[in-house]
Amino acid sequence: MKTKVLVVDDEQSIVTLLQYNLEQAGFEVVTAMDGAEGKRLAELESPDIIVLDLMLPKLDGMEVCKQLRQERIMTPILMLTAKDDELDKILGLELGADDYMVKPFSPREVIARVKAILRRTHVPLETPGENTAEELLFEIGNLRIFPEKYEAYFQETLLELTLKEFELLLYLAQNKGRVLTRDQLLSAVWNYDFAGDTRIVDVHISHLREKIEKDTRKPVYIKTVRGLGYKLEEPKGE
Repeated sequence: MKTKVLVVDDEQSIVTLLQYNLEQAGFEVVTAMDGAEGKRLAELESPDIIVLDLMLPKLDGMEVCKQLRQERIMTPILMLTAKDDELDKILGLELGADDYMVKPFSPREVIARVKAILRRTHVPLETPGENTAEELLFEIGNLRIFPEKYEAYFQETLLELTLKEFELLLYLAQNKGRVLTRDQLLSAVWNYDFAGDTRIVDVHISHLREKIEKDTRKPVYIKTVRGLGYKLEEPKGE
């Protein structure tokens, strides 16, 4: 079965260009020309990844991304925009987008980014003799993380995490007690140097703390190691 890509853009020339090149690369492509239709197809077609323009009629890309994440539709999203605006980039990532590209771009680069996101977000299938998803977990204090189910619980409550927040939390858990620099986290979670913009890491760390720390000013799980980076550790007294 072919990997399905949903392309949402209001410029017909871009839709045609991306559809042709993605199909040539072996993908199945579904298209929409406005945000409302894009959201409907994201729910109906269950694509493997969404290529989503920021500036769209009816619903803009930010709102589409926000609504899908609120509905727990965690399909990876590559956001496209004509704006080279840092605030747009950070806001898009905060809302749950997995990557961000500024127009103009080459179709080859879009395909490379799509493939990279799919590699990062692929959940391995179980094979005979391996533990089940329920058995594969990280447990730190009141925090429980199930890597294969892409779920995390705090005090037995399912956390509402974006895909990037989950991957960041998982990577911290996999390296429990180890200090990780912002550059290491960028490389491991975003899979490439995000133009050296380590503030993206700080934004996601802040969001994670809001969801698992009683007092974000005095975190007991995700600690800041001044001048170095962050580490996730077992909280004392829990």
